[in-house]
Amino acid sequence: MQPSAFEDRPPRPLPGEMSDYCRFFDVFPQSSESYIENLPFAPGDTTAGTENELQSAVIGQAADVDLAQVIATSNYLKNIRKRTLAGETPRQMAPDLENFIADNPTNIWENSWVRFPRSVLNDSAREVLNHDLLADKQQPQGPMRKDVHKFNIVQDGREMLRLPVSYLLKLSLAQAMGELPPEATPLRKMGLQLMSHFSNDNTSPETCSFYTPRLVKTRDGMGRSIAAETSLRYLVCQVLIQYANHCFALCTHGQEASLYMAPNPPIRQKKLNDLISDAFYRELFMSPCLSGWDRGEDKHHYMGLCHQVLSRSQLNAVAKLKEAQIINNNLVVLPNTSNVSLANNGTHLSLGSLKLSALLEDSKSGFGPADEKNMGDLVIKICEHFLPLFVGTYSAAPYRIDFTDFHPERVLGYLPHELDFTHLRMIWRRWKKKARLKILGRACTPFGPYPVDRFLQRCFRLKGDFVPDFRLLDYLICLKSTEESAALDGILDNDLRLKRDLSDLGVFDERMSLYLLYKQRQSHVMGFSGFEGRYYSQFESLNTDLSRAAGLQTLITVFACKSILNGSLSHKDIPSDSFTESERRQIFFATAIGLPTFYVNKKTKNRFLLRVLRSVKDMRFSRRYPGYLRVPNTSFHQALIRMLTDEAADLIELMGLEDTIEDLRKRIRFPEQRSVAGRLTAAILDKAGAQSPMDLDSNEFAGAAENYYRDDLRLKHMTEAMDFLAQEMNIIDGKTILNRGRYREILRSVLQDKDASRFVSAVKDDILRGTASVSVLERFLALCVMIMGMKIPLYRKLFDEPNENDGERIVSSPVCVS
Repeated sequence: MQPSAFEDRPPRPLPGEMSDYCRFFDVFPQSSESYIENLPFAPGDTTAGTENELQSAVIGQAADVDLAQVIATSNYLKNIRKRTLAGETPRQMAPDLENFIADNPTNIWENSWVRFPRSVLNDSAREVLNHDLLADKQQPQGPMRKDVHKFNIVQDGREMLRLPVSYLLKLSLAQAMGELPPEATPLRKMGLQLMSHFSNDNTSPETCSFYTPRLVKTRDGMGRSIAAETSLRYLVCQVLIQYANHCFALCTHGQEASLYMAPNPPIRQKKLNDLISDAFYRELFMSPCLSGWDRGEDKHHYMGLCHQVLSRSQLNAVAKLKEAQIINNNLVVLPNTSNVSLANNGTHLSLGSLKLSALLEDSKSGFGPADEKNMGDLVIKICEHFLPLFVGTYSAAPYRIDFTDFHPERVLGYLPHELDFTHLRMIWRRWKKKARLKILGRACTPFGPYPVDRFLQRCFRLKGDFVPDFRLLDYLICLKSTEESAALDGILDNDLRLKRDLSDLGVFDERMSLYLLYKQRQSHVMGFSGFEGRYYSQFESLNTDLSRAAGLQTLITVFACKSILNGSLSHKDIPSDSFTESERRQIFFATAIGLPTFYVNKKTKNRFLLRVLRSVKDMRFSRRYPGYLRVPNTSFHQALIRMLTDEAADLIELMGLEDTIEDLRKRIRFPEQRSVAGRLTAAILDKAGAQSPMDLDSNEFAGAAENYYRDDLRLKHMTEAMDFLAQEMNIIDGKTILNRGRYREILRSVLQDKDASRFVSAVKDDILRGTASVSVLERFLALCVMIMGMKIPLYRKLFDEPNENDGERIVSSPVCVS
C-alpha cells in the first residue's frame, strides 16, 4: 500500500548558501554531462584510512600473569577482606574475587599486561621506552611521568617491566628495527616512523593506517586498497606479537600474548567488573597512553574521564527509562558503577577528499570552515539514512541474551540517550514481541531476583533473544540533539553547544569528543576534510567485507554531495530537530536488534525519508499507533538500494560498483548465507556444536564466539593478509630484477640474495602456526616495512633513490592523512 502522504512535490531551487559551492568544485549539473567526475569523493579524489581496535589476551597460569597478580596483591582485595571480617561488606565479596583468580581453566586473561626483564631490550627499544616515559616528550631533558613506578617493578630480585600489550606492539617494532644490519638503514628509519601508528588510548590495542591509499576504480573494487592496507597491518601486528613472545622472553616467564579481532567485551572481564569498583577497574584496564601523545599522563586522565562519564550516563539512562514509562515500578537492576563499554572493539573507516582539503588549505578559495561545516552536516544527515545497509551486512557482533538478563535497563544500554522516548518505547515493545517474552499471554520481563527469574525461565521456557550486532547497543555510539542545540544544523561549533547542554544534563562531558554514527573530520582539526564511519563491528573477511563496505560508504558519501550540489536536497528537507533525528536513527538500531519492522509518522518533516518510503513494499498504516506507518525493515533496505540504482546509476558506473550493489542485494536477500551476521553466527554455532543460537545460553554462545575469534577467525584474517602480501612481494621482486632504486641492495642485506616471494612462501606456514624463529620474524617484518615504504610518498624516496642503472625518480602524489 502506498499512503497518500507521498504526493509528488515540485523541485525546490538550490539554496542560496549552497549555490556557490558548485563553482568551488567545478561542478555545473545543468551544463556538463561529466560533472560527477569533479564531485568531492569521486574516484581519484578519495583517500581512506582505518583505525582498528583489537582484543588482546595473555595465556598463562595465575601465578605468572600480571592481571591475576595485580588483583591478588592489591590493596583493594586486602581492604575487602578486612571489611568482610568487620561485617561491612557481603561475606561472599572477597571469596568471589579470589575465585576469579583461582578458577580460570582456560588460563586466558583478556586485556592483561605483561611482565618481562628490562635487560632483554636492545638499544633501539630502550631509547624508545625512555622517551615515552617522559612527562612531556617535547622536553627530552625534563622529568619522567609521575606514574613511572607502575612500569618498573622488582620480581624475584630482577628488574622487570610491566607494560600493556598495546604498547608491546610498538616496543616490539623498535626492537626488531634495532636488529637490522647497517645496510638496511632506510628500513630502520621507516620502521621507527611507523611506531606512531600504535597510539593506543583505550583498553584494547588500537592501530591506525600506515598509509592512506587513494580509492580508485579497479577490477577488484574501489575498497580493495584500504582492505589490503588494513589486512597487512593486522598481519604486522600478529608478527610483532609473536616476536615479542620470543625476544622479550614472555614464554620463558609463563606468558603468551595473543591478539585478534573481537567486538564484544570478554565474559570474564564483565564478570570481574561486577566484583570491583569503577576506580579499580580503571587501574586494571585503562591504557596508560604511553604512545602517541606528548603528555601521556594527561591523555590517561582524559580516558579515565571517558570511563567515568559513560558509567554515569548508564545510571542516568535508568531514570530516562522510567520517564519514558518503560520502567513502571521500582523493581530495577541497577547497573554497576563501572562500565565495560569501552572494551567494545570496532573499526573506524575514514574517507578524505583531496579537493575539499585543498580548498580549505587555500585561504583565497572562499571556501572556509563554516562552509565545510554547513555542507558536512547535510552530508551526514543524508548518509545516516543509508547506514542500516551496513549493520549485520558488512560487519556484526552476534550476541545471545538470556531471559534473566532481559531487563530494559541492561539491554537497552545507552539508547535512552540516543533516541526520542516515542521511538524508544516502540523499539522496546517490538523487541519484547520478537523475544517472545510472554507469560500466559502477557508481556513479561525479569523481576530482578535471580532465583525468581530463573524459575520463570524454566517454567515457561523463556529463552530470551539473539541480536545480530549487540556492540551498537552496548556502546554510546551517537548522542541525540537537545531541543535547544542541534548537532547537525550546519552551524559552526554546534557540537560545542550540544556538548554543553548534554554536560548540564549529566549525559556527557563537554571535554570529550562528540559521538556520531558518521562523523565529520574537519580540516582545521584533523589536517584533512572528510568523514569517519564509526558503525563497523566485526568483519568476517577483510578482503570481501571491508572492501565492499568501503566502496558503499564512498558511494553514499559522493551521492550525498551530488544531491546537495544539484539542488535536490537541502537542510530544509531533513530538519535538524531531535525528533526527526531520532526517527531516522531508530531504523539503524532496529536493524542492530534484528527487529522486522519500525514505525514512521506519516506527517514526518523528513522529506528525504518520504522519498525512500515511496518505493517500500508491504508498508501499511499501523493499527497500534494511529498516524504512523508500519515499515518492514528488509523492504526499507531494498528501497534504499533501489534509490541508489535509480538516482546514483551514473556514480555506480563511474566508480565501478556494479558488483558491489549486486553483492549487497544478495546479502540483504539471503542474510543467513551471505551477510556477515549470518556467516559469523554459523561459524560460532559450528564451534559450539549447536544448530541455533537459542540452543545455547548466553555464556555458552559468548564463550564459543570468543574461541572462534581468538583461533579460527584470527587464522583466517592472517591467511587473507598473506595473499595480499604475496602480490606485494611480486612487485618488490620486479623492482629488484629491474635494478630500480635501492631495493636489491636492501633485500640483499635482509634476505642474503633470496627473492622476496620465495622467502615469504617458505616461512608462511611457520608464521601462521606461530612457530617461526626470531630471525625469520625479523626478516619478515623488514619486508613488511619495505612494502609500507613503497606506499608512502614521504618515505618512498628512501627506497627509490636512483642508481647508475636507474635514472628515474618516482613522483609522489599528495596523500590525505586520516
